[in-house]
Amino acid sequence: MSTVPKTSITSEKVSKQFIHFPDENHKPALRTTRLALCLFFFSYGLCFSSWASRIPDIKNALNLSDGELGSILLLLPAGQLVAMPFSGRLVGKYGSNKTIVIGILLYALSLVNIGMISFSWQLCISLFVFGVFGNFANISANTQAIGVEKMIGKPIMISFHGLWSVAGFTGAMIGIFMMSRNQSLVVHFATVAAIVFCLIFIGRPYLVKGKSELKQGKKSLFSKPDMELLKLGLIGFCSMASEGAMFDWSGVYFQKVVNAPAELIVLGYAAFMSTMAGGRFVGDSLIKKIGRKKMLQLSGVLIALGLGISIAVPTIVFATIGFLIVGFGVSSVVPTVYSSAGKAQNISPSMALAAVSSISFLGFLLGPPLIGYIAEASSLRVSFAAIAILGFSTTLLVSRAKLIK
Repeated sequence: MSTVPKTSITSEKVSKQFIHFPDENHKPALRTTRLALCLFFFSYGLCFSSWASRIPDIKNALNLSDGELGSILLLLPAGQLVAMPFSGRLVGKYGSNKTIVIGILLYALSLVNIGMISFSWQLCISLFVFGVFGNFANISANTQAIGVEKMIGKPIMISFHGLWSVAGFTGAMIGIFMMSRNQSLVVHFATVAAIVFCLIFIGRPYLVKGKSELKQGKKSLFSKPDMELLKLGLIGFCSMASEGAMFDWSGVYFQKVVNAPAELIVLGYAAFMSTMAGGRFVGDSLIKKIGRKKMLQLSGVLIALGLGISIAVPTIVFATIGFLIVGFGVSSVVPTVYSSAGKAQNISPSMALAAVSSISFLGFLLGPPLIGYIAEASSLRVSFAAIAILGFSTTLLVSRAKLIK
């Protein structure tokens, strides 16, 4: 194996207390380590998107109504929320280089388990388990990414999340192929799991281990949250509320407010997803130029601006432009918040991530229902205006967050 280049000596010293390689005599090159971790983020995203691509088939196979499906789908985020504090402690105790492997392997196996269901109650249990292991994989992957970012000495977190987005498109394409071949759920999901197993086998030897993670075992699981982590969580909450709203309501907005023809209803969602994915591959470069604080402040402005355009001028052209802007606005917020959480003092990165992601993820859960309640009381445009205000709150909160530098 090649040794760490001399140009990385400074960043290695800075991160020495945070990271060491499992075998100090065989240090992989930093570029190899980064590429290896990309495989894990891609695997994580591939599992989730593969499940999402077959939701309509599962709905039809189990003869579920829209309401029944909606209720069952809540069990996935419920599993994620339940697992968050425990995931942080497990990663802190055993090290992210071990738990990321176990977490994503179990995530892939739980995907296969979903493909074997025959009754709705089985789907309920399977989705809850899928959510638990998904959170375990998420905390492990982001903790490992924080360590690699500190060792390299420059912003790279957003690009890892970009790989997750790329995996989303890849999983959708695999799903379309499997459905065109009339392949069963279990064959589809087992194929994806096999791909994931191969990627993990390739990347596993190049992961790094966090020393400081092993010193945080005595902190109370439900201790009072750190105020700086709370601020980061609120920033993530505002962004993920906007993100969840776009995932669940962009099609409805184009249908009912924009009055787009049936073949163009998906245009808003596609526009949002394209710039969200693209923004994650330029976000790190922008942070190096303008800094994390300005980047997050700009992100909040873009979320509000994009939604404002789609509200003020609800035509196909302007609404699409607005959704493109929103996608770029949300693209960098969560990965930047996660990266900043790793700078917290007196708490391991895994526990900091668990705390921040718990608060952030509530936005993803509450954002879509909030739109529905407000739309029922007034209109869909008014509900999108409420989300725009939440998005702009990101800009206001950033100025008070000391961990964002």
